[in-house]
Amino acid sequence: MSFSVRPATRSDLDALVPLFDGYRQFYGQPSDSAGACEFLAARLARHESLILLACDERGEGLGFTQLYPLFSSVRMVRTWLLNDLFVSASARRRGVAAALLRAAADQARALGAASLSLSTALDNAPAQALYESLGWRRDSQFCEYGLTL
Repeated sequence: MSFSVRPATRSDLDALVPLFDGYRQFYGQPSDSAGACEFLAARLARHESLILLACDERGEGLGFTQLYPLFSSVRMVRTWLLNDLFVSASARRRGVAAALLRAAADQARALGAASLSLSTALDNAPAQALYESLGWRRDSQFCEYGLTL
């Protein structure tokens, strides 16, 4: 399978929306293509995130990752949160996720980031193995907490 990874633009919404909607469904959310389109269009229009899109030679979307800019006050540097990573079921086990992760690291470096961070489910062993194979390391010093508002 031949594919490429590149930053997405508003003109990529037709390829991105089904992937994003599939991603949300994977995490138990109901399908909402219209909401997905609106959400992604807003992120792109406001330059609030960096979305990388993997497409095959026909331009069909295979997967995406979305990164959000953050800062580390202690280190006084820019960091990026790799918040979303999804590959369509038909494109899995073909190197798409690894290519998206490598492209995310390349883009973050190019934008002056000192690090990338992500979180994944404790029982998602395949994803953890992929991350670790690409040099990601599990944090052993901090626990992650959340507060639903």
